[in-house]
Amino acid sequence: MFEAFKNHIEINFPHLKNKSSLLACSGGVDSMVLASLFYKLRLPFVLAHCNFKLRGEASDGDEKLVRDFATSNKIKFISTSFDTIGYINKNKVSLQVGARELRYNWFAKVMEEERLETLVTAHHADDNLETFLINLSRGTGLEGLTGIPEKTESISRPLLPFSRIEILEFAKQYAISWREDASNKETKYLRNQIRHDLAPLLKDLNPSFLENFKKTQFFLNQSADILNDRISYLKKKLFIVEREDVKIKVENLLNLHPLEGYLYHLFNEYGFTTIRDLVQLTKSGSGKELQSKSHRLLRDREHLILTKIDDKGSNSYLIHEGVHLISEPISLKMELVREIQERDANILYVDKNSLKYPLEVRRWKNGDYFYPFGMKGKKKVSKFFKDEKLSRFEKEKQWLLCSGNKVVWIVGLRGDDRFKVTDSTTEILKFSLN
Repeated sequence: MFEAFKNHIEINFPHLKNKSSLLACSGGVDSMVLASLFYKLRLPFVLAHCNFKLRGEASDGDEKLVRDFATSNKIKFISTSFDTIGYINKNKVSLQVGARELRYNWFAKVMEEERLETLVTAHHADDNLETFLINLSRGTGLEGLTGIPEKTESISRPLLPFSRIEILEFAKQYAISWREDASNKETKYLRNQIRHDLAPLLKDLNPSFLENFKKTQFFLNQSADILNDRISYLKKKLFIVEREDVKIKVENLLNLHPLEGYLYHLFNEYGFTTIRDLVQLTKSGSGKELQSKSHRLLRDREHLILTKIDDKGSNSYLIHEGVHLISEPISLKMELVREIQERDANILYVDKNSLKYPLEVRRWKNGDYFYPFGMKGKKKVSKFFKDEKLSRFEKEKQWLLCSGNKVVWIVGLRGDDRFKVTDSTTEILKFSLN
């Protein structure tokens, strides 16, 4: 296994040779073997251990084992302990979810403090099989069957091609000490049921099952890459970015077959995973909306409009006299100019002396009205939006520049005639939207 691991690092993980990484070590056989392999290959790393304080002296014993290994081999060691029960009770999550959140949040903090770019974990081939079977039992798409990724931007899993049997044999061959977590033998958890009952049965039925599974997963990953390329191509073609939103013509979606599959893969990235709702949205009338944790999806006439959920919708921002630039909620530059030069939808020239400070940048609200530049009489902002055929999302995101209770500018769309530059203007103030 040593030579195979060495070659694997050379070919697939050369970055682990050049820069120090954070190696997560629980004290179990998998992570102790990984730490030993790193040490034998003289790969630079910092050893990290989480004590979840769930098993009393046994948890402390795990930490001592990892610490002693680091000390005897002169490896930098960092550890922490958690009030895991308190955390899961406070956040109303399961033990597994809570422990995962605690350790990965801590790993991220340590990596930032130590200026490390890569976290190394000891996931192996049997972990991958268990994850596959868990996802299969719960119902999943292709992404749930492709398994644990070998590499991401910040995580490397160099043990993934190796089986638990290979890891155990290596540990025995080199007399590597490790500790067993008694909870790993309990079958009240689905993963442990699969590990102790289902996976051994599959391997008994076919001794080559794990190797065949790895081949199958390789082809599944190849298929996933092809699918992702196709979806990326369609998004570039169909998803039209307009200001802060994305506009998709419904007719183009309905021409895709199978519709359900395409809708899922086009929108699941944004949290929309219920295929029936997506299909209904493409066949509904204007105004129907879906919402995920991060995005909203609106049927607006012949289009779907995708937008991020905005948490600044009710905020108001003041601009005091003498301020020349703001960056929130919009990037707006103010400067005195001698004459009107270029004209653009993102530029407004006003008579400075017609303004009353502080100015205010805010969302529009019912009852707002203005005197559209170049027109006689006033007009409700809502009627202006309707005439401009703005979608609901565009209306909700629209900012107004106001002086007192008067609208100076529907930002980026139309100025107010009451503040225009005239022959009697002595100071011209230019607003530029960046």
